[in-house]
Amino acid sequence: QVHLVESGGGSVQAGGSLRLSCAATGQTLRHRCVAWFRQDRWKQREWVATSASFDPARYADSVRDRFTVSQDNADNIHYLHVNSLTPEDTAMYYCATTYSAASAGSCSRLPGDYIYWGQGTQVTVSS
Repeated sequence: QVHLVESGGGSVQAGGSLRLSCAATGQTLRHRCVAWFRQDRWKQREWVATSASFDPARYADSVRDRFTVSQDNADNIHYLHVNSLTPEDTAMYYCATTYSAASAGSCSRLPGDYIYWGQGTQVTVSS
């Protein structure tokens, strides 16, 4: 069992930055795919980024060059650094991870492939 807790969201003006955190307890995130998704009201959940020790970080086209993932393996925390924010980035941001660890392959971009989810952290960007 993995318990995920996101934090770091907030309200910022366009052009601002935030660091979103995804803290895990229960089991290590090392060797697991960790994905970030976001969802604004009335919209489908959108894939943002994935990373794993065996798979390089990948980003949705809409956030590439503005968002960056990183991790602190010692503290079992993943981060999503969100920069140059626009009002279109306004959403609830979720982190998620897989049922089991792996050593190879590519991380999925599909929400249904992730078993453990956090409660989300809200990012609101004003123009």
